[in-house]
Amino acid sequence: MTPIQECIQNKNSKLNPIWIMRQAGRYLPEFREIRAKNPDFIKLCLNESLSSEITLQPIKRFDFDAAIIFSDILMLPYGLDQEVKFEKGLGPKLGELDLNRLESINGNEFSKKLNSVYKSISKTSVNPILNNKDLIGFVGAPWTILVYMINKMSPKNNLSKKIFKDKLFVKKLLVIIEKFLKIHIENQIKAGVSIIQIFDSWAGLLEENISEYIYEPTLNLVNYTKKLGVPVICFPRGIDNYKNFCDVIKPDMVNIDYNVDPKKAVKEIKIPIQGGLDPKVLLSDKENLHKEVIKYLQIFKDHPYVFNLGHGILPETKIEMVEELVKIVREFK
Repeated sequence: MTPIQECIQNKNSKLNPIWIMRQAGRYLPEFREIRAKNPDFIKLCLNESLSSEITLQPIKRFDFDAAIIFSDILMLPYGLDQEVKFEKGLGPKLGELDLNRLESINGNEFSKKLNSVYKSISKTSVNPILNNKDLIGFVGAPWTILVYMINKMSPKNNLSKKIFKDKLFVKKLLVIIEKFLKIHIENQIKAGVSIIQIFDSWAGLLEENISEYIYEPTLNLVNYTKKLGVPVICFPRGIDNYKNFCDVIKPDMVNIDYNVDPKKAVKEIKIPIQGGLDPKVLLSDKENLHKEVIKYLQIFKDHPYVFNLGHGILPETKIEMVEELVKIVREFK
């Protein structure tokens, strides 16, 4: 059993496994080297050889307890024939939506378009470096995918009012998204991932209708994944009530964001917990890093816990700070 699976299944586990979100990314010089030669991000995600190599880069360097496949949550709209491109300094830009076209796409078409992702997973999962480590597959939560598909860009600066304008359109789109997320999850599991993480990056945007847009569709995905025999981790970033989310959705593990009070979380949440550390701590000094990491490890010492961040690692993070982070976690007793 891998350290993370042990943490999920054994409530008395004293292990402190570690991996970090966006660990296969821009803070790594070896990743930047590949990226410089491959400016088209979507094509890079679909390059099964390079995406497998990128996935394993942080394992080779830091010996984390899990790899997470190098891909993107926006492969879902790409698989549904919505144009997806990434512009430097702006992030993702998505094309127009054609509901009739979306309703006509079948599972085989979708799977064929994303087949390179699944081939990359198959290639990566059999690599001996992952012996006794998990390979994590992932999807965006239905709400977050809905936001991107309608908003056509990150809602960080501007959330389109269209999201709530045409309720029938939104309802139909949500059904389509959920259908193909299930296909995407199943395909990743068949290809060899051992855990699925559901990223609800924009859960914190929603102030009402949380049950309709977050709880119900996410619960459907969690139940579906569990039926396929694979543990599922949820990351509802920015949501107001993590306890309520866990009580309703019942994932195998929840990733908390860096605005969550860990002392409150450990009292209220009964399931295994992952994450929490503010990625900005890795931009400070080793003394502060040690203090903050030990704080989380002490708080969760009697609770099943996987060390991770409360959001993705920042591109400007120095390698030596990540090395120090791993050392602190590994040496904690």
